[in-house]
Amino acid sequence: MKMEHLIEVYKMVNKFGRTMGMELKEVKEGEITYEMTITENHLATPTAAHGGSVAAMMDGVLGVAALSVTAKEQKLVATVEFKIHYLRPVKLNDVLTGKGRVVHKGNRIVICSGEIFNQNNEMVAMGTGTFNAYPFQKAGIKGL
Repeated sequence: MKMEHLIEVYKMVNKFGRTMGMELKEVKEGEITYEMTITENHLATPTAAHGGSVAAMMDGVLGVAALSVTAKEQKLVATVEFKIHYLRPVKLNDVLTGKGRVVHKGNRIVICSGEIFNQNNEMVAMGTGTFNAYPFQKAGIKGL
């Protein structure tokens, strides 16, 4: 399957990503870039984003990086575990850019690392994740 087709299908079925306002900006094999603007829906306090919003973005950054190397094998990925380090507060109207990359790819396990930066190019979070690759057919997604 071509990467472009997979990404289009992924964008259609990923309702959570759309709800969060996450936008996939660039995909290359083994590397991706996501973007998300912090709105009132992401806030835990009147000015600061909930850590879960940043964690959701990190999971997407890491997961799509993993997907970028498994798609050609007709495999999707599921998160096995991930760790996040919050480095600075994320505020209302911050424009976040997440960059993810594959560190290791085995037959079924993919390990990725990633960082999220604000509009001032300050790193706000970094993380790592482990993903299990499984056949497209198990997902039940039409169009794959």
